[in-house]
Amino acid sequence: MKRVAIPELLDTDSGTPSQIATSLSDLRRINHWFGGFATSRSMVERVAEATNARSLSVLEVACGAGDVPNAVRTDLRKRGVEVEVTLLDRAASHLDGAKRGPAIVADALALPFADASFDLVSTCLFVHHLGPEEMVQFVNEGLRVCRAAVLINDLIRHPLHLGLVYAGLPLYRSRLTRHDAPASVRQAYTIEEMRRTLQRTRASRVEMSRHFLFRMGAIVWKE
Repeated sequence: MKRVAIPELLDTDSGTPSQIATSLSDLRRINHWFGGFATSRSMVERVAEATNARSLSVLEVACGAGDVPNAVRTDLRKRGVEVEVTLLDRAASHLDGAKRGPAIVADALALPFADASFDLVSTCLFVHHLGPEEMVQFVNEGLRVCRAAVLINDLIRHPLHLGLVYAGLPLYRSRLTRHDAPASVRQAYTIEEMRRTLQRTRASRVEMSRHFLFRMGAIVWKE
């Protein structure tokens, strides 16, 4: 299945404040039910184990309401790892429901932070919005801002995945989500496409992993 770039309604703020809030709520449920929370948690835990860290600062880029990093923080605290979260999104409307932690409106391709400001730069369901050149630019910005790694949690493009998304459309409450969910799968990357693109960045090495229900994780190590 060929990758097709399709503008997503939530990404372009094509909705009322109520519709945007409902779409963000749909995303929370999708990440909870279909592996989004677990994928990010496993990557943060992997970095904590590899670096022997008991605390990590995380910049979550394109965070929406911040549900994924906040779920990771809650889960890892139970395992003895403290996670300090800073949220960043390009749209203030996405941050209206954000809870716990600083929230900043900024461009993901030009992060407004000094070098090595955070241990990790993380993102969930964002890089499929980017073309390959933009992805390289984003990851290099993340590598500049982080001390350890950039974490990417995203979808795997596959015909069966697209079929499952269409079958699940009745679960979504927002018209934005009903448009954006299949659009996301159609413009997502395969694991091999993601690997090849990430190898063009300034990363020292890249770890790729498959997760539940067509999720992928990429740990892009700085050193």
